[in-house]
Amino acid sequence: MDIARQQDFPVGTAALWRAAIALMAITLGLFGFAYSLLSAGIDGALFPYHANGSIIIRDGKAVASELVAQPFAAPGYFQPRPSAAKYDPMSAAGSNLARTNPDLRKRVEALRGEIARRDGIAVAQVADDLLTQSGSGVDPDISVQAAMQQVARVARARGLPEAEVRHLVEAGTAQPQFGIFGPARVNVVRLNLALDARR
Repeated sequence: MDIARQQDFPVGTAALWRAAIALMAITLGLFGFAYSLLSAGIDGALFPYHANGSIIIRDGKAVASELVAQPFAAPGYFQPRPSAAKYDPMSAAGSNLARTNPDLRKRVEALRGEIARRDGIAVAQVADDLLTQSGSGVDPDISVQAAMQQVARVARARGLPEAEVRHLVEAGTAQPQFGIFGPARVNVVRLNLALDARR
């Protein structure tokens, strides 16, 4: 009976540790390094623009990523959503304040009045996405409504016909993904670069 038990359980503690460490090394090597290198290599070969951060080049210089919002101070530029991360992709985050938080409500109402004065529109017309911070804090897109409410201000500041600026918004509008996912949206970085390019 003792011999049968020894045959059923011949593996010692050292052998178990060796097997566990070997499995860990193989798993880490395959899925931690080999898979990552392979997928990065394939992505880089097939989609180099996207794999390298969707960097926008102007006059030989990297000026922005179309994936990351930037603040624009001058009145002749479209404004993105507010950012809890101060538009820093290395500290991307939302405010994490609940909708019922009084500080959030106070900030939103103050911002609503400020944006209404800035764009010369009624308080009730301010688009919601210009008041709320995205989960990442660096969302580069705004709704078509948010872009259109800024057309008059941008056109006035640049001395352009409103129709021309409105046309740029329409040309830069991305439709819902596959026609069904998400709303139509406008990339603020690309829209402002298009404005600068028409000078």
